[in-house]
Amino acid sequence: MSFLFAVFRQVFRNFRQTWVSQIMTMLTVSLSVFIFAFFYLVYNNMLTIGDKLGYDLRLIVYLEDEPIPEMQEQLRRKILAFDEVEDIRFVSKAEAYERFAEQLGEDRDVLEDMPQDFLPASIEVVPLKNLRSLNQVKLFSEYLSKLPGTLKVQYGQDWIERFYYFTRLLSIIVVLSAGLLILTSVFMVSYKIRLTIIGRKAELELLRLVGATNSYIRTPFLVEGILHGFLGSTLGLAALYGLFYWIKLKFSGPGILTIFEFSFFQPQAIIMLSIISILLCTVGSHSSMRRYLKA
Repeated sequence: MSFLFAVFRQVFRNFRQTWVSQIMTMLTVSLSVFIFAFFYLVYNNMLTIGDKLGYDLRLIVYLEDEPIPEMQEQLRRKILAFDEVEDIRFVSKAEAYERFAEQLGEDRDVLEDMPQDFLPASIEVVPLKNLRSLNQVKLFSEYLSKLPGTLKVQYGQDWIERFYYFTRLLSIIVVLSAGLLILTSVFMVSYKIRLTIIGRKAELELLRLVGATNSYIRTPFLVEGILHGFLGSTLGLAALYGLFYWIKLKFSGPGILTIFEFSFFQPQAIIMLSIISILLCTVGSHSSMRRYLKA
């Protein structure tokens, strides 16, 4: 008990004597956590949106002529020859006309002078979940475009490709921000502890001369690293939650934020981010102390 009391007393003394640099270090750590967590949160929500959109992904194969039942069965076999799919649905010209009329709603009067067979027949193919990477969908689309009587294949190519490349860009930013978090946390805490050691070098040398153990000298600085990691991650995540809540309130009206439900981190992710920040700051503190104790 006396050891812990001495440790925390020394930690409090260090914070009181170097409070400016302590606050700057904590703010730097919290900013690094905020940047990393921000991009990681956006990336997670984009993946969630991608999964939700994946449930509606379907390839539309437009045909020159409406296939007879025998031809439908032949086309079905050819599609399944590529891989298993969730669903294959043949849409006749009349059914396509009715769908289009329903989409027009009150403006369906514009179709009164149009023949009911002016829209092409089509096949709606819903791929399996494991067949929904961009490359696989492209390969499947190219395969379907070679089916007999095919005019063209559509699946929202431009939008899906933009979304895919945007998600990849986010993943790169997440990796870079993770590197920033690691470098900043380790370097800043290590540099701060090193300055504290230099400022108290005479006192620490005296402690070693009177028989203080390495654990007694090292522990207060390790505790400082833990506190920087905990307080920095707490402040950074709290600021991110405040920004997230403000954005949800600010853009709660009609728009994309109402189409997709954006969510904050789960408690497990928050705890994991805090633990990572604490570990990185502790590593920075330990590296400075190890150099000093070896000197």
